[in-house]
Amino acid sequence: MKEIFSGTDQYVASGELMAAVNIAVTLEKPLLIKGEPGTGKTMLAQAVAQALRKELIIWNVKSTTKAQDGLYVYDVVQRLYDSQFGSHGVDDIASYIKLGKLGEAFSAEEQVVLLIDEIDKADLEFPNDLLWELDQMEFYIPETRETVRARKRPIVIITSNAEKELPDAFLRRCIFHYIDFPDQEQMERILHVHFDHLEEELLRQAMAAFYWLRELRGIDKKPSTSELVDWLRALTAGGADPARVRKEIPFAGVLLKKDKDLRTLRGSR
Repeated sequence: MKEIFSGTDQYVASGELMAAVNIAVTLEKPLLIKGEPGTGKTMLAQAVAQALRKELIIWNVKSTTKAQDGLYVYDVVQRLYDSQFGSHGVDDIASYIKLGKLGEAFSAEEQVVLLIDEIDKADLEFPNDLLWELDQMEFYIPETRETVRARKRPIVIITSNAEKELPDAFLRRCIFHYIDFPDQEQMERILHVHFDHLEEELLRQAMAAFYWLRELRGIDKKPSTSELVDWLRALTAGGADPARVRKEIPFAGVLLKKDKDLRTLRGSR
């Protein structure tokens, strides 16, 4: 019987998100998660690994990342260096093969959670180059004539900030879920994870200011959940008067990170 993900004490998940995770696990398909920054996409993989008591392997994708990087790397330079200095074992090519994060997930003795984080940062060919590996859960190393097959099919969670569209062929192979920004009720539950105690009036005024700011016309980078958490810490540490929080929005630089947005805020007053 498969274990069911139902969130954790540190991660507040909606019913729809929990269902998406469990469907992906049951169907053994990658789960593609989209949502604006700060909605907990990366933390989801950590929560799933914690809840299901599995190891988490993280593949952080960058603009220079190639699909090959996740499979294996053949250190031909080190082998050439060793051969020049007469080192023993240079004929053992396997010793110069280092598995990437996907290779590590396939080789693990027990099922792991594999997070492919911010896949849309890489070039457009990156997702297509992983189709076979994610479908068949194997890849071939020609240098050693070895096929690496997944011993236990990993739970694959892929995140995207929607910076670019992903190929249709890739999307067809995934279970998709978009994490909506938390409403005020869910946000309060999230905040109570981060704070043992919050003054009720401060919380009420801060929440009103935060959601008003997110809807303010002209704001380019809307403040996220993590910035709200930091702002509440700043308000608490600074001894802000709850009655003035909504009107003045003190420490606005904790919430807004662009000078244009700060000017928009000042112009709205």
